[in-house]
Amino acid sequence: MFPRSFDYVAPASIAEAVSALQGGGFAKVMSGGMSLLPLMKLRLLSPDLVVDIGKVPGLDSISDDPTHVTIGALVRHRTTAASNLVPAALRTAASWTGDVQVRNRGTTCGAVAHGDLAADQPAAVLALGGTMVAQGPGGTREIAAADFFVDVLTTALAPDEILTHIKVPKAAGGSAYDKLGRRGGHTDYAVAGAAAWVARSNGSIGDCRIALTGVGPKPTLAQAAAQALIGTDGSESAIAAAADKAAEGVTVLEDLYGSVEYKTHLAKVFTRRALTKAVAAAS
Repeated sequence: MFPRSFDYVAPASIAEAVSALQGGGFAKVMSGGMSLLPLMKLRLLSPDLVVDIGKVPGLDSISDDPTHVTIGALVRHRTTAASNLVPAALRTAASWTGDVQVRNRGTTCGAVAHGDLAADQPAAVLALGGTMVAQGPGGTREIAAADFFVDVLTTALAPDEILTHIKVPKAAGGSAYDKLGRRGGHTDYAVAGAAAWVARSNGSIGDCRIALTGVGPKPTLAQAAAQALIGTDGSESAIAAAADKAAEGVTVLEDLYGSVEYKTHLAKVFTRRALTKAVAAAS
């Protein structure tokens, strides 16, 4: 199918892009277009205006800052996947996003701003405790990942704001991501997946975050599982006991790819796998 007719602008700066978003009507921002364009072709989304930020300079790099790694809005999935600056969970998630063409064109910030309930990188950013940097008419503001994902394809970004960067903390510890793709293995969107970050303190697990994808209406922290692991020795039995709580307090939805029972089971399985890798990396 073809999208409905729309206006298109390609501003030369974020300030110009924000101004374009305030022009009235329904507008959407495009960086790589790998999430936006398919929805427009299916006419599930029909913006009056597409604001393409692809020509804005200074947004296509990953920078190493003292306390965090900054990923610009135009950094492609393939670049995130290949960067040694990026924690393992997000590198893996980026490497499993879509196919080669999607990874060459799509962007990490675009995937996060889209907020798909079964995408890979939003869960990794959530588990890593990332911060979203948004620019709007009132200036720049930072949004914690825990507050960013609101509902199905809905984030905390205002209609006239643009996600310009993601900041990922350079905290000590280990991280990992694992999933079951809709076509099996690691391809396609996640039927269910889990990202985990773990830090040790004096021989025990001092801190932990776990995020699920494909299970509920949005990328979601599995807080009960994380709390169950904190304070333990990080042994196989401790990981198994924590993973068994992966779906506690999490809204699990049935869909074409699995029942609530199946999704709950997969949440436990992939939480255990991600935690096992993250604990090993943190040791």
